[in-house]
Amino acid sequence: MGLVIVGALALYLLLSIAVVIGAIKHAKKNGKSAKRWGWGAVLVMYLIPFWDWIPTVAVHQYYCAKDSGFWVYKSLDQWKKENPKVAETLVANKLAPSTRQGDMTNYTDTYLLNQRFNWVVKHNGQFLFNRWRHEKEVVDNKSSEVLARYVDFSTAYEQRQAGWSGWKFWLDSRHCPGGTLNSGRLSTFMESVTSLGEKGK
Repeated sequence: MGLVIVGALALYLLLSIAVVIGAIKHAKKNGKSAKRWGWGAVLVMYLIPFWDWIPTVAVHQYYCAKDSGFWVYKSLDQWKKENPKVAETLVANKLAPSTRQGDMTNYTDTYLLNQRFNWVVKHNGQFLFNRWRHEKEVVDNKSSEVLARYVDFSTAYEQRQAGWSGWKFWLDSRHCPGGTLNSGRLSTFMESVTSLGEKGK
């Protein structure tokens, strides 16, 4: 697939060069500005595949700076103090049964970690300029209190669903800066939750 994409881009480059040369010749033949026609053709051929590149990068960076991150709203030690002798009674669900609300594109998956905690995974998109929002939470299912949350954004996600980045590979940004690290932090927090009390069978 990579060779097909490279080949297609090479053909498009050759076509673009031919169009620019043709525009310049047409301008000279008709007494018009070769420079304007040449650069105009360059701009048109650039915008055909790349028109959404700059907006996609700008929107992704904006939402990463505005909304992405990892937050611990309540530590497990604090939760234990507020719920004395509960942690020792919890039994981990090794298979973590789950339920889904939504469809294959926009959904909320809830995994039952034990009697008190859920692992909630939210996926929403596609928003304007190829933006997708990813959110994960550790939730106390009795109080509905969120103990920890991770939010991240990606672009061109639907292309990766098929196992490759798609021909617009320049739009493919899987995480915000620090997104992989933040996801790992939440996973570590979740593992601490599942290790409370007795091990599941």
